[in-house]
Amino acid sequence: MEPFITFPAVAAPIDRDNIDTDQLLPPRYLLKRRSDPAYPTYLFRDQRFDEQGQPRAEFVLNQPAYRDARILVPNQNFGGGSSREAAAIALQTYGVRCVIAVSFGDIFYNNCIKNGMLPVRLPAAATAEIRAQLHASPGASLTVDLREQVVVDVRGTRHAFEIDSFSRHCLLEGLSDIDLTLQRRAEIDTFEQKYRASFPWA
Repeated sequence: MEPFITFPAVAAPIDRDNIDTDQLLPPRYLLKRRSDPAYPTYLFRDQRFDEQGQPRAEFVLNQPAYRDARILVPNQNFGGGSSREAAAIALQTYGVRCVIAVSFGDIFYNNCIKNGMLPVRLPAAATAEIRAQLHASPGASLTVDLREQVVVDVRGTRHAFEIDSFSRHCLLEGLSDIDLTLQRRAEIDTFEQKYRASFPWA
């Protein structure tokens, strides 16, 4: 997993509350594998594309200034609804590395971290101000610094955020759940050897 340390990137404002996991990844795509080269096109599928598969010009990620956005700034309750990890995977395969919102669905928040994305909680006034800046300067960038735990907005204002120390460590070091397990490989191997010696018939 790629470490997340300091991340400057184009950011896209999404002026909506309650964007749930059904909207992030419609249920009909749940059986798709993340290795599917079309997976990034499933993100916001019904908002981004019409019934004929043509891009909807009014959707923010289809607008030229925001097509390369790797940071999203929605409002409240982003990623609520069902617990599907695939919604976070859709964002990750599209290239999103950070979502800044007032609040998140709890399971979605954890799924982001497990897939190398940083979910940042900021107050409503701060997210509204950042979205206003992004609307005023389409294609502008934000900088998210995980070491310092700040978001630097378009005007240079620093917005501090909180994150638990374990999640911060995993993101800074680029550690997935598998990577964390492999850090204990020597202990696991020792246990397996002792177990086989004690229960040779197993």
